[in-house]
Amino acid sequence: MKANTREDYLHRIDRVVAVLQSAVEQGGELPELVQLAEVAHLSPFHFHRIYRALSGETVGQTVARLRLLRALQLLAGAGERITDTALAVGYETPQAFARAFRQAFDATPSELRGQRERLHEAMQRLRLPATPVQASEPVLKVEVVSVEPFRVVAARYVGDHRALDQAYGRLFEWAAGHALLERMAGIYGVPHDGMPDSVPDEGAFDCALAFAGNEVAIDAHTFALQLGGGLWARWRHIGSYDRLGVLTDRLIAGWLPGSGYRLRDELPFRHFLDDPEDTPEAVLRADIYLPVAPV
Repeated sequence: MKANTREDYLHRIDRVVAVLQSAVEQGGELPELVQLAEVAHLSPFHFHRIYRALSGETVGQTVARLRLLRALQLLAGAGERITDTALAVGYETPQAFARAFRQAFDATPSELRGQRERLHEAMQRLRLPATPVQASEPVLKVEVVSVEPFRVVAARYVGDHRALDQAYGRLFEWAAGHALLERMAGIYGVPHDGMPDSVPDEGAFDCALAFAGNEVAIDAHTFALQLGGGLWARWRHIGSYDRLGVLTDRLIAGWLPGSGYRLRDELPFRHFLDDPEDTPEAVLRADIYLPVAPV
């Protein structure tokens, strides 16, 4: 089967945006995840992750942008009441609409309506994502490898991923308390950033350690995970461990189209090869793994 190009993926994203825009303009219910995934011919499991990587924004951010765009179009018309505009574009109350409007434009709807030039400039700006993916990405040295399944012990963290070192510190303390540090065989992480409004480097993250030898008993503070199994696209990052979520999105946008592979219905994971406490930030190494299968 022919590999999907970047243009193919972008056309799929465009179809999704068109469906969302139609729903906003008609004041109807927004499509469900499965419907949007069908429009894009993508697996529902990875739909939000791929959409965000290719468009530069989450589906929720797209909907918010399209609602404000439609609101501007209605306000540009003669005699449109602001309350009617708010309800027509999907806001539950005029107050919620006013808050979103002021946050986006630093003005009230009535103030912006009186500034025709600024009104039309705002419409032009909202026609595109706030952070569109660049047309060209640097060449990524990605290899597709087979990974035997392996077991890790994990602890869930929720928050800003820049504080992951503290979460890993607690996991290391747990391992030390169970006399496991000498058996440690690897440091791993699993980001849960494929949900509707999740953004890279925030939200749930499973901090994980692999151990050699017999299986490790878990307790109330930990749980077992199996990673690997099957084919994985592996890309090595050298540098700070901050913003690995953003880099994973760039990997998906820059490598997956045209690669001859698709994402399998598993979570990506990371293998941290160095300890930030012992290694200068500039030479830290981390392997990012994407679950793949031939197209």
